[in-house]
Amino acid sequence: MDLDAVAGSVRVDAAVRALRPDFAVLVIAAEGLPAGPTDAWSRGLLKEAADGAAGLDVTAEPHIAAWRQAYTAFGAKPGRTRNSAEALARRAAAGLPEVSLLVDAYNAVSVAHRLPVGGEDLDAYAGAPRLVRAVGDERFDTVASGAPAVEHPEPGEVVWCDDLGVTCRRWNHRQCVRTRITETTTRALFLLERLDPMPFEALDAAAEDLLARLRERAPELRAVTRLVR
Repeated sequence: MDLDAVAGSVRVDAAVRALRPDFAVLVIAAEGLPAGPTDAWSRGLLKEAADGAAGLDVTAEPHIAAWRQAYTAFGAKPGRTRNSAEALARRAAAGLPEVSLLVDAYNAVSVAHRLPVGGEDLDAYAGAPRLVRAVGDERFDTVASGAPAVEHPEPGEVVWCDDLGVTCRRWNHRQCVRTRITETTTRALFLLERLDPMPFEALDAAAEDLLARLRERAPELRAVTRLVR
């Protein structure tokens, strides 16, 4: 699908909206992205974000606290299963993980703006991205003990999925292997997820920050954004 079609196809199921009517996701579909491993530039973004989160009381952050409440609402234990923004923020003091140029960039934005940011390789995606409550038989491709493995979500778990299965478990906790961004990814879908009390202006600012950072390395990248609320 082209970028407009991808951005326009993102759906949030009514069962998820009933759980958190305040949920919104800012979708960015982009191509011409900078690819490659972690380098000095992306390492600098991670350090800047980590330094800004130094001494942060993670659980006192209003938006992170809202995500802990959302996890509790669908049966997850937020003390053990953390949303991606909290998991990263807790690692800031020891240094944020280096994954690849693109992943480093969106992880830095996640920590700097205190919101979950997901990234998917569009060339590995099948069909429309949708956020649903799982039946429980959906396929989730992962790795266990160093080997490919398949898991299934819990019934009622909030998951992102496409036509082939679950792409991210527990809302924004853990991504599947199949659609994850790699060092060769140049087309991607970014999902910036928001709950009350985060202002929509802050959500927009995070998206603008991500695109500005990426354009430092790929000035000609093409992007389509859409707010789903």
